[in-house]
Amino acid sequence: MNYKEDILSYCNKIGLNTVGFTKCRIFTELKDSFKYRKENLLENEFEEKNIENRVNPYVYMDGGKTIVSIAFPYLFEKQDEENVSFSLYTRGKDYHIVARYYLQKVCNFIKGLGGKAVYFVDSNSLPERYIAFQCGIGFIGKNNMIITEKYGSYVFLGEIITDIKVEADIPLDSKCGSCSLCQTSCPTGALLGDKNSNICMSYITQKKHIDNKWFLQFQGRLFGCDTCQKVCPYNSKVAFSNIQDFKPFDFMNRVDLNEIVDMDKKEFTEKYKNTSCGWRGKNIIQRNALINMLTLNKSINLEYKNIRSTYVRDYYDRLLQVLKL
Repeated sequence: MNYKEDILSYCNKIGLNTVGFTKCRIFTELKDSFKYRKENLLENEFEEKNIENRVNPYVYMDGGKTIVSIAFPYLFEKQDEENVSFSLYTRGKDYHIVARYYLQKVCNFIKGLGGKAVYFVDSNSLPERYIAFQCGIGFIGKNNMIITEKYGSYVFLGEIITDIKVEADIPLDSKCGSCSLCQTSCPTGALLGDKNSNICMSYITQKKHIDNKWFLQFQGRLFGCDTCQKVCPYNSKVAFSNIQDFKPFDFMNRVDLNEIVDMDKKEFTEKYKNTSCGWRGKNIIQRNALINMLTLNKSINLEYKNIRSTYVRDYYDRLLQVLKL
């Protein structure tokens, strides 16, 4: 039975056309780099500290034979440049929900073939970009992102581990060549040297606690950072997503800073919680809106009493001091 052909055919049937396979194994070649990062770089609050969990798929399925990587394209339309904006990946329905829906379907299909299958989307510590690279989904660019032929780097990734043995795909060679646009355009230098993701602006916008020195670096970023993707030549002519759930909400394309800063829990739940930045909570998004409102406008028509969160209020006070307002 040709399991690979059957799985690919089913994926195409449900609209997934960037799918690859690799042997389920311990990625021992990554241990040294993870160890170096743990010992020499500041801890990332979202990273798994246990190296074994990061390189060993058998932690998640004993007896796994194949890892399936699936790319979910999310770019729906070319966006006009805005002074203040959410990262492109956050603007539609929360990708965790969307990807899980499709991955569950593929898992059910594999189970129908007689195999076991478990899926992951940001719910494990495995190196998903490296796995996607091993599966031939795309190559890893100098910006550390997986770059696919059809959709560029505008993709989410999901993985399935199964005990069905499937022929592995061949990893793709890097096509970056001498291009260094992403590295020179990065606002914090995160892509230079050891490529320190702890100073990536996308990460900074999502951290719970940030130092004052980062305030002026936001430059309109409300959540995430698209700089290295926007300058990448492989993203200049890409296909748009066919997944309707990723179509941007109008309020995510046309940002109202006053609404965000002043929103209550009900407004957050009804709107922003349903997006891919909603998981981080209301206060983080409000804080980032406040940072941009003050650093870009240098003034604010907002009464102190309107800021109900003590967490956001602390950032308001710090901003006033830093900007001498």
